[in-house]
Amino acid sequence: MRNVVFVAPFLMDATLRFVRAAAALPGARTVLLTQEPVEKVPQDLRDRLHGHWRADDLTDARAIAEAATALAQKLGNVSRIIGTLEQIQVQLAEARVLLGVEGMDPASAENFRDKARMKDALRRADVPCARHRLVADVAEARGFARDSGFPIVVKPPAGAGARSTFRVDDLAALEQTLATLRPARGREVLLEEFVVGDESSFDTVSIDGRHVWHSLSHYAPTPLEVLRNDWIQWCVHVPREVDDPRYDDIRRVAFRALDVLGMRTGVTHMEWFRRRDGSLAVSEVAARPPGAQFCSLISYAHDFDFYSAWAELAVFGTFRPPERKYSAGAAYLRGQGEGRVKAIHGLDRAQRELGALVVEAKIPREGQTPSGSYEGEGHVILRHPETRVVAEGLQRLVSIVRVELG
Repeated sequence: MRNVVFVAPFLMDATLRFVRAAAALPGARTVLLTQEPVEKVPQDLRDRLHGHWRADDLTDARAIAEAATALAQKLGNVSRIIGTLEQIQVQLAEARVLLGVEGMDPASAENFRDKARMKDALRRADVPCARHRLVADVAEARGFARDSGFPIVVKPPAGAGARSTFRVDDLAALEQTLATLRPARGREVLLEEFVVGDESSFDTVSIDGRHVWHSLSHYAPTPLEVLRNDWIQWCVHVPREVDDPRYDDIRRVAFRALDVLGMRTGVTHMEWFRRRDGSLAVSEVAARPPGAQFCSLISYAHDFDFYSAWAELAVFGTFRPPERKYSAGAAYLRGQGEGRVKAIHGLDRAQRELGALVVEAKIPREGQTPSGSYEGEGHVILRHPETRVVAEGLQRLVSIVRVELG
């Protein structure tokens, strides 16, 4: 029996799906380590867990290790310390070292978490990625802008999910952004060239350094463009033809990147671009499952439960590669205007035209407060054996449905 500590500082809906998957594993006893009170853990999940421990700050590796040690006194030796939040992957690795628990080491975790360190490693290994520089002041930023040209992307070195990421188009905008972020030595910001092209993701499962499975997703438009335009309803599309020869180049690049960064056993989520001339550029790689319904899309495309598969991999180091049976895609319904959700237009028409393709829908509610996130106020997931049908269905869906704020 393996004793598993699942570290989840915040109990978001997506996180709870992974916790449930871990708690349901035969041969494992899962305890939840969180900053939330026990009352926030749904009762059905509480009944499956073997314990709950609350800590004030789980961004500290010693706090994680101390809590895991206390839990071990009740359960026995801890076999795994796991979690899905990108912001704590380094701390999880450090806690494992403190307790002698198997899993990703801190150096590899830092390679995936620190985006500047990541790109330095990739460029040394000739893995194509955007030019970049860590800057601590305006003078250094001007120097990079002079070398790279505008537009430029400004982001934190340890960002996640395009949050706190900005596109700047000229020197005045760059200086204004830096005045807000206030970089300094020890608190640098990361500047990157703005890559023009189609953005996609590449998700993988690795076991003992072998990359045993992968998936691809295409974005329309890019996440950064979505963040710059609150009204855009964007789409993520998982093609069925994941092994098509047109993806041979990104497979080679992605697997090389994982080797360089030190991925042994786990799930990764990579963002990458195909430039207009056909060349590739890796944006960044995270050592965690993807967010924003990507895991659900992968599940629907293969007719299996990716959440449970992740838990089995994290706890037992095993994974059974599934067969790709469908194409799947998600349309994210983002409110237009200001205020709360006032009305949802076009649902009846969308149901008539596309209802046969819908496998999951979270429809915004009137009176709902906007999320302020690129995931929007709701989503609809489509599925079909033909990639073209899903691609056309997604574009039709976002042209019909409109979420009005007011």
